[in-house]
Amino acid sequence: MQYRQLCQSFDVKVSAIALGTMSVAAGSMHAAIDEKRAIETIRAAIDSGVNFIDTAPAYGNGESEERLGRALSDIARDRVILATKASGTTLSREEILADCERSLKRLQTSYIDLYQIHWRRGVVPLEETFDALRHLKRQGKVRAIGVCNFGPADLADADVAKNEIASDQVASSLFSRGPEFGLQAACQQHGIGILCYSPLAQGLLTGAYRSVDDVPADRRRSRHFAGSHTGSRHGEAGCEDELFSAIEAVRQIADREGHTMADLAIAWLLHQPCVASVLCGASTPEQARANVNAADIKLSAEIVAELDVATAKVKNHLGPNLDLWQGSSNTRIH
Repeated sequence: MQYRQLCQSFDVKVSAIALGTMSVAAGSMHAAIDEKRAIETIRAAIDSGVNFIDTAPAYGNGESEERLGRALSDIARDRVILATKASGTTLSREEILADCERSLKRLQTSYIDLYQIHWRRGVVPLEETFDALRHLKRQGKVRAIGVCNFGPADLADADVAKNEIASDQVASSLFSRGPEFGLQAACQQHGIGILCYSPLAQGLLTGAYRSVDDVPADRRRSRHFAGSHTGSRHGEAGCEDELFSAIEAVRQIADREGHTMADLAIAWLLHQPCVASVLCGASTPEQARANVNAADIKLSAEIVAELDVATAKVKNHLGPNLDLWQGSSNTRIH
């Protein structure tokens, strides 16, 4: 495992592969797993060198945080960098402070290493939200402040220097290259670490799907797919032909280089500017152990460039909109 500086302003090293814990609790995209397996999965990740774990109250209505707290109850607190999120509907000062207390209780800890805004809400002034986060930091209940799903304009509104924003967690993959349209440059300018979620594009980069019909219906809602699919809300044409051509191209590169598609895709992310860690989900101990393989893959500049070219049409079609589920006219990320 390799370890990387999270950001310029927070002197902590996080594992290049982090454990994302959405799948250890029931959700709209996955079935529930029993608690014993959830805890074994979390422990397997730690035993494999993962020291960075991300969760949120929104995952299973607090169940992910609760299971994580129980899994870590007899593990030295300083072995793990814990990240969770403020996921309330308003992000008001009162709501932030109350949400943090609930997360601390569920996680069975006295502090959160990285406390992140899950999504910008636009209900109260952003400064009110950050004032509450700074208060928690002064109290020692939060060590660092992060954001999720913030684009370049959002970061500009957030007064990065005053609030010492450590990280920005965004959807990022070979098929979700929106960060290249300005976000990477903004993060580099401010010394912010990028945390990549959905690194396998909801399974598209696992090699499991060769056509649209192979993809489960509930996974056809992103902007990769036509807006006519059930549950889609982006209203765009999608880029299905380009997508499956790119999948085949990535598959051929992976086969030639002797890697799985998933490992190659994660390794590519770790070669991108400002990436501090890639958040990989797991619902079995075997998956948690397998996720770390990509951290040791070194890609030549030629392979990185070849993957860039192979996925360029998807990148250009989706463009700078970082919101994978809502179109440019109603994006939540700016």
